[in-house]
Amino acid sequence: MEISVARKRLEEMRADLDRTVSILVGEHHLVRGGGAEAGDAGANLTEADRNAAAVQTALAQRAEVIAALARIDDGSYGRCVDCAGPVPELRLEARPATARCVPCQAKRDRRRRLWGRSPHATAATGP
Repeated sequence: MEISVARKRLEEMRADLDRTVSILVGEHHLVRGGGAEAGDAGANLTEADRNAAAVQTALAQRAEVIAALARIDDGSYGRCVDCAGPVPELRLEARPATARCVPCQAKRDRRRRLWGRSPHATAATGP
């Protein structure tokens, strides 16, 4: 994928994620402590938990996008952050923020399953 195309797609993704986070945090009445009936407390907590999880996921995705933009700036975009080998073109087209080649990502996923780590353990992890 051409770097200019990748940068444009990543910048669009970042803008979309910024809007998503803004909506989830700023407009959700349960997050802001909006009016809810006492009998709805359990349902409201569940909704607030789902909202918090959605915010956390969007922020993790945003961090991956920002890390990919940084790799464009430093000239390492399209190279695996683990082995420095090339990330396949089709993988970058499908997931422009990806940080790893398929074998390194598979190794990372296996380690996570074994150790029970969160899929968004660090900002620079990438999918």
